[in-house]
Amino acid sequence: MSSLFHPLSIRGVEMRNRLWVSPMCQYSAVDGIPNGWHLVHLAQFASGGAGLVMAEATAISPEGRITPGDVGIWNIEQAEAWADIVDALRSRGAVAGIQLSHAGRKASTKSPLTGGRGSVEAADGGWPTVAPSAIAYEGFAEPVALSLDGIDEIVDDFVDATRRAVAAGFQVIEIHAAHGYLLHQFLSPLSNRRSDEYGGSFENRVRLLVRVTEAVRAAAGPGIAVFVRFSASDAADGGWDVDDTVRAARLAADAGADLVDVSSGGLVAHQHIVPSPGYQVDDAERIRTEAHVLTSAVGMIDEPELAERLVAEGRADAIMSGREWLRDPHYALRAARVLGAPVPTPAQYARAFA
Repeated sequence: MSSLFHPLSIRGVEMRNRLWVSPMCQYSAVDGIPNGWHLVHLAQFASGGAGLVMAEATAISPEGRITPGDVGIWNIEQAEAWADIVDALRSRGAVAGIQLSHAGRKASTKSPLTGGRGSVEAADGGWPTVAPSAIAYEGFAEPVALSLDGIDEIVDDFVDATRRAVAAGFQVIEIHAAHGYLLHQFLSPLSNRRSDEYGGSFENRVRLLVRVTEAVRAAAGPGIAVFVRFSASDAADGGWDVDDTVRAARLAADAGADLVDVSSGGLVAHQHIVPSPGYQVDDAERIRTEAHVLTSAVGMIDEPELAERLVAEGRADAIMSGREWLRDPHYALRAARVLGAPVPTPAQYARAFA
């Protein structure tokens, strides 16, 4: 049997296969409320055979949005809209996951859909941003350094968002600690220059992530899978690196995380990354081996044969893909046919696979 199409169960949450949809921002919400675009966008991947469909970076507070068009889950109206999407995913055989996020110093930015870059002015609906330290991302507005009370509020917001997500029916909660957003900003010495218990040493810089993971685990309850997405490396001199991620992954697992979703970069504009098929898999494999935690690999894993080989060789436990699902929303149906695995075909599409 295909390794890629062997089910994976985490805390009793069973994914029918290991070919999953990465969270992909759509910048298409109003007031943080997901709408018909999000429902069709995500449900098509479930019809296409995905084992897990992860909703895009979802803000835990209005200030945590990357752009004004980001989705959120900081109120009941948003959670109720998400519940309809969760029902659509589950009725099509996929597990529904949500990535909880706070953008920190990369919040209040212009939407890529408009071709803009940089921070949104207050007159155009922008807002002040926060970060571990008052250090701006290149070309963006300078953030305000969070106070200790502000840090406590961030933890509370993650807890409240988790409870709403569980009430909406999500079975996987992913904590976004990658791509240069708030929790990643605390992790990296390039963006965290604090001198209190949240800055300086590795142990201090990872403290907020551990707190959030413990709090999300407690709020989610025992039957919900909790993931953490890391950027394994800043890909910049003096920044966070794979050695740090291995150590942090162990701590996250001890705090209740079930799987580490391994990506890279996003913290600084001067990073140096050369993408190629599977270019982040080595990091995922090392974290899996040394931190003794389940991992998913992501990064141009666009061919079924490559995805199959990576799982079969034990280099990752699951494969996350993004752009390939946009190109082919039936990626898993195609992959199953290529690999000779049973095709998880909706009955309505069966005639195409006879």
